Amino acid sequence: MQGESNVLFRYLSAHLESQIRTGYSSLILGPRQVGKTTLVHTCLSKIKNVVEYPLQDPGLRITFETDPSRLIREIRAHKDKPIVFIDEAQKVPDIFDSVQVLIDEKKASFFLTGSSARKLRRSSINLLPGRIKRFHLDPLLWGELGLLEKCTIEEIAFKNINERVPYSFNEMLVYGSLPGIVNLPVNDRADFLTSYAQIYLEEEIRAEAISRKIGAFSRFLELAAIESGTNPNLTKISNESGVSQPAIKQFYTILEDTLVMHRIEPYMKNARKRILSSPRYYFFDIGVRNALARIPLHKESINAQKGTFFEHAVILEIIRRIHVLNKNYKVCFWRTSGGAEVDCVIDMGEKVIPIEIKASGTVSLKELKGLKVFLSDYHSIAKNGYVITMGERKEKIGDNIIAIPWFEM
Repeated sequence: MQGESNVLFRYLSAHLESQIRTGYSSLILGPRQVGKTTLVHTCLSKIKNVVEYPLQDPGLRITFETDPSRLIREIRAHKDKPIVFIDEAQKVPDIFDSVQVLIDEKKASFFLTGSSARKLRRSSINLLPGRIKRFHLDPLLWGELGLLEKCTIEEIAFKNINERVPYSFNEMLVYGSLPGIVNLPVNDRADFLTSYAQIYLEEEIRAEAISRKIGAFSRFLELAAIESGTNPNLTKISNESGVSQPAIKQFYTILEDTLVMHRIEPYMKNARKRILSSPRYYFFDIGVRNALARIPLHKESINAQKGTFFEHAVILEIIRRIHVLNKNYKVCFWRTSGGAEVDCVIDMGEKVIPIEIKASGTVSLKELKGLKVFLSDYHSIAKNGYVITMGERKEKIGDNIIAIPWFEM
């Protein structure tokens, strides 16, 4: 069932509503425009005793930058214990100390949102360990778009939470799944994504105190988008962007810390073979990645980059499901010096799930050398392997290998 006024239900709502019922506080992190503010407003819509501090407001932000303890005085003045919503809390890092005082005094519970973990870590601010639960909000998952039929991989299984929206899987491969994209006319989507990328450059990246390098960063960003999903060649990117390798590493760290990019490490536990150890990076949304890489934003682009688009979509969906589950799972890849490779390994600690991704309707066992080697090497902790395809039906193609159409993942 879909929400009113085209507002889609989000999986994270259930977690936040539980936090409200129990009186606990929450920090919701996520990139811009993924729907953090809308989500919190929706969850708090039936709560009467809510106090809001939108720190996007320059006047309010300056007030708290000058006097962070003002929050303590204002909330102490409330007779009843309110729920306090501080939007974009990372803009005034010192406010977290005031939040801690109020939580410890049981004067209020809090919902805080933020789009930059970098600012929080860099300021060495109080992240309220033991007092606040962290969540991560991503662009829309497949089940939030109503695209799922059933899920075969039980450990990351989800059901549709909305009716199917008029937004196809192929459209998602090109334009991504930011909530603001879904209801836009197709002719407006390219402009939205281009503007979004510029907003990140102008507001987020400049705010990271590298404005003197904005030109170099802009050149790097396009190359990083093109390289998304690979082990980036830092020498190549350095040569083509005119940026030193130390600066390239700094730029990747900034993208990761501002939640624009996911770093995927190689799976190296108990390795019997020489494993290539450099990480891979995936932009948090494939539409944003495509816009930054200057890929033509229309459905015909799928034919040229079908494999890349599909791999990104599957990897991002797995990362997003793990975020919603709030599990301590890690998403890795596996690649040996001999060329054996598995696109995705979900590391759950005592168990792993290896997954290959093939943008085709059918797949044969001979195409899965890496998956077979991995299952042999890690047979004690990897009981089954999966291949995610663009086919229509599930198929068992080996003793412990199952091919699954994407909508049954």
